[in-house]
Amino acid sequence: MKKHNYLLNKIIFLFSIGISSMMYSQNEEIRLWKTIPGSIESSDYKEGSTLDNEGIIKGIDKVSQPTLTLFLADVEKSNGTSVIICPGGGYSHLAINKEGYKVAKWLNSIGVSAIVLKYRLPSDIIMKDKTVGPLQDAQESVRVIRRNAKKWHLDTSKIGIMGFSAGGHLAATLSTHYNDKLYDLKDNLSARPDFSILIYPVISMDDAIVHKGSKDNLLGKNPSKELTEKYSNEKQVDSSTPKTFLVHATDDKVVSIENSINYYLSLKNNLIPTEMHVYESGGHGFGLGVEGTTKEWPKACEKWLAVNGFIKTP
Repeated sequence: MKKHNYLLNKIIFLFSIGISSMMYSQNEEIRLWKTIPGSIESSDYKEGSTLDNEGIIKGIDKVSQPTLTLFLADVEKSNGTSVIICPGGGYSHLAINKEGYKVAKWLNSIGVSAIVLKYRLPSDIIMKDKTVGPLQDAQESVRVIRRNAKKWHLDTSKIGIMGFSAGGHLAATLSTHYNDKLYDLKDNLSARPDFSILIYPVISMDDAIVHKGSKDNLLGKNPSKELTEKYSNEKQVDSSTPKTFLVHATDDKVVSIENSINYYLSLKNNLIPTEMHVYESGGHGFGLGVEGTTKEWPKACEKWLAVNGFIKTP
């Protein structure tokens, strides 16, 4: 009996280790850079986090070491499609759980590998030029996926960028500024995403419709007209901008729906395939949706991904 219990306990122990290692490999966090471009060392600048009522991290601020957290999909279920997720937070913090990890798990459920980008938030304390810091991270995240595509069983022609709120601005900025040379490249890999998914995104820096907090944090209090126009992504769309899926609520009081509408019109005028879902209610920051109309956007997005060949048809 003792021998039987010993063997049983050993099997349970080994099984638990196997489960743990599988979970770790699915959610491995890796550093984005060996040497962060344009960085300034500051020992007083410490990353912080906020917890929800259950003790789970819901927000992160003062990011100085950007990372990628891997949620790799089941190879048999996947088409090799991957999506980099940029959580929102007005360029002042990252809603890393609601607009990051939870979204990654949903993408895994439909056969898409997800990579949550913990990008640097604009700061003169740790950046020589805070206006390009987040975009540097977004560009490099695409290149990292292309470098590691074979190892991670990913398709280099099916890499998407997804963003919520200010993370949507970063995703749209990457989609329109992927060719900007912002750091020394060690290879010639493209930073262009193959598609973008923008959920209640900040798009414009135009004062008429801008989310002021995002603009102030990224560009400063009194940016030049040239800088304002550069980061107004509805004005930067051209014929090579990736196809796009947009979601917004009409009653969004934080980021006005005109952001998505104007981007949609620019995409349409440049003959870029695009689909937009506008909901009567939902407000801002609804993540994967709240009860009511916004609850349906993930299903609509799944259908869009299938129609465009990024996932297997349900």
